[in-house]
Amino acid sequence: MYLEKINSPKDLKKLNIKEMESLAEEIREALFNRLTKHQGHFGPNFGMVEVEIALHYVFNSPVDKIVYDVSHQSYSHKMLTGRKEAYLCEEHFDDISGYTDPKESEHDFFTIGHTSTSISLATGLAKGRDLKGDKENIIAVIGDGSLSGGEALEGLDFAGSELNSNLIIVVNDNQQSIAENHGGIYKNLELLRNTKGTGENNIFKAMGLDYIYEENGNNIEKLIMLFEKVKDIDHPIVVHINTIKGKGYKLAEDNKESWHWSFPFDRKTGNPTIHFGDGETYEEITSNFLLEKMKKDKTVVAVTPAMPSTIGFDIEKRKQAGSQFVDVGIAEEQAVALISGIAKNGGKPVLGTNATFIQRTYDQISQDLCINNNAATILLNFSSFAGLTDVTHLGIFTISTFSHIPNLVFLAPTNKREYIAMLNWSIEQTEHPVMILIPGNGVIEDNRKIDTDYSNLNKFKVEQRGTKVAIFALGDFYQKGIEVANEIENILGFTPTLINPRFVSGIDKELLNELKKDHSVVITLEDGILDGGFGSSIASFYGIDNMKVKNYGLNKEFYDRYNPDELLKTLGITKEQITKDIKNLL
Repeated sequence: MYLEKINSPKDLKKLNIKEMESLAEEIREALFNRLTKHQGHFGPNFGMVEVEIALHYVFNSPVDKIVYDVSHQSYSHKMLTGRKEAYLCEEHFDDISGYTDPKESEHDFFTIGHTSTSISLATGLAKGRDLKGDKENIIAVIGDGSLSGGEALEGLDFAGSELNSNLIIVVNDNQQSIAENHGGIYKNLELLRNTKGTGENNIFKAMGLDYIYEENGNNIEKLIMLFEKVKDIDHPIVVHINTIKGKGYKLAEDNKESWHWSFPFDRKTGNPTIHFGDGETYEEITSNFLLEKMKKDKTVVAVTPAMPSTIGFDIEKRKQAGSQFVDVGIAEEQAVALISGIAKNGGKPVLGTNATFIQRTYDQISQDLCINNNAATILLNFSSFAGLTDVTHLGIFTISTFSHIPNLVFLAPTNKREYIAMLNWSIEQTEHPVMILIPGNGVIEDNRKIDTDYSNLNKFKVEQRGTKVAIFALGDFYQKGIEVANEIENILGFTPTLINPRFVSGIDKELLNELKKDHSVVITLEDGILDGGFGSSIASFYGIDNMKVKNYGLNKEFYDRYNPDELLKTLGITKEQITKDIKNLL
């Protein structure tokens, strides 16, 4: 085996082409070893094996600096830079993250998990190099899907006009984002592929960049020749290569969307080896609900920035929706401005994406949407602490980030029926922009009465009347509020008041004043960080009163690959710990 002997790129440089081709096969076997047992990005990594071998053969990492966009395609890079054990030995799987991480290796320069970033980051490395008078190569690797993101286009624009020194931009063109690509730039990429890079219209050249094309992007020998041509170049150049996403596994090659990322699976069948039950998911609840709305109302439209699966729109459902489903590509800012315009002109838009990605759009939500007070709906998935736990994909900052924007009605449902009621109200009302957190603690159905009208803004709902202690249990943490209320009754012998706030974006001052009469302690529970969160607004309200307030939530911290249950215990967010705290407060 060759892979076992690769401890750094220096070992790779000792191999000939045939040996590197064998190494590529071994790397794919190592990818299978890990990904059949451990969830991760499949298609991007299988398609980039030869590219990363050639990059490390030609360039001198870490002196020459390679920046991987998103970095979800960097698994081969990790194997070639001393981390192969994390792919060969199951006991070492958790030694590394699924993205580049400077704490892991000197060959990684940024912790990256969001898209469209590598070109801009690389221009910064290049400028820093030039200021010092150094001469190393700076290489940005970016997929064609990521080119639709605004930051990528800004990086290209800057590189083509303002950077007059070495910068190598490797555009990995596999004709696929997570789902299919969307955007006018892909018509030009198609032209360039069809003309083998000779097409008269060339977006990269139009931006002032040099350009070279290679149609055999999975051929190690041709890639080495290509990279040797551009090594030590004295100006920015785009190296456009055509690759096969998922190469080496027919199921992934034929079903690129479903194999972008995978749970552990059976290699022979491709079927997941983890069973998640047969119950509903909020993804399918959302898509089914929206499809029914679309059938009845042609002005209802679902919009996503390259994340159709997060609101359940698979290929078949996208076909059913037709023109009432819009994927803007990896362009979250465009998505927010688009829904504001649709709403202004009489449409009923619903934008769906993951909470981590909406962070890019603070300005658009504030300026393009909320100042104009247009009645669009934003649905955010994976905002829960128990959802995506990688440091680059955390949703726990969502409440503190967006709850303070004027005019934005921010809702946190506690179960399935409340979620559907809030979504339906939001689509039909015409007064406010609305943000709704898709529940992240499972599809919960209970017998509580659910309101259908949320026009009386910031009106909290008292689910259980009691005395002494009031529990404000927001969204995903409402069920924890129930547990705490029951524990108080069992251990302390009285019934507390349990409140479902529903609204993240304001407080119910009437209710808060009323609680002063027969309550002395208030606790808040929220699925997000405490700094600037929901609980802080409650504590601030009671600041000059005798009411004792204790907030429960997460710290302002970049948590990474944590165990959710262990984190709750560490933070004191269990029914036993909270009840003990309450006893002491009383």
